[in-house]
Amino acid sequence: MYVCICRAITDRQIIAAAERGTERLADLRKELGVPGDCGRCGLCVKALLQEVIDDRRSRAVAAAAA
Repeated sequence: MYVCICRAITDRQIIAAAERGTERLADLRKELGVPGDCGRCGLCVKALLQEVIDDRRSRAVAAAAA
């Protein structure tokens, strides 16, 4: 799904970047050209990034406990 239509950035691109270790919106701006201040897409990108980070951390904790 497109998160930013203006720059043709998809949720898959954001998820892939987060899975590779990107944890800051500023880094996504550099890597993908994600806008930081142009309205709704900035908020969606930030929320999606945080969701992936939280999920990745949860999996790491679960794996360490196993």
